[in-house]
Amino acid sequence: MHFVTGGAFNGKRAWVKKTYSVNEHDHWLSAYENEPLPTNFMEINDGVIILEGVELWLKDLTKNYEANKCREFWNRRLEDWLTWEKANLNRKLIVIGTDITKGIVPLEAENRRWRDVTGWAFQDIAAKSNKVDVIWYGLNQTIK
Repeated sequence: MHFVTGGAFNGKRAWVKKTYSVNEHDHWLSAYENEPLPTNFMEINDGVIILEGVELWLKDLTKNYEANKCREFWNRRLEDWLTWEKANLNRKLIVIGTDITKGIVPLEAENRRWRDVTGWAFQDIAAKSNKVDVIWYGLNQTIK
């Protein structure tokens, strides 16, 4: 798994498309396009799956569950996705998430919970990823 993160509108999508030569055979699932949180990739035999907008899927989870349940649910999804990727050498999973954890702490409890859950989830994604890149201004910095 490759985790790509960075600020909003900093070129994460373009960098992934260029780096992986994304084509019509790859599977791009985006929370920004109202795609639901994917739970099962088993019908996809090989190729690249790109999951974009992780922070929005996490926001949806925080609307329905308390923080620890969100993190537990999220880690189950990560394990399912990693199982899919590891089952075939021709599979690659790329996860893209916008960093919302910097700046002023939100006043509203629900937004603080979303920020906290996102920070924890990004830590979990980074820990389980083979590679992590931060994209700022279209430039990558590999941190793992």
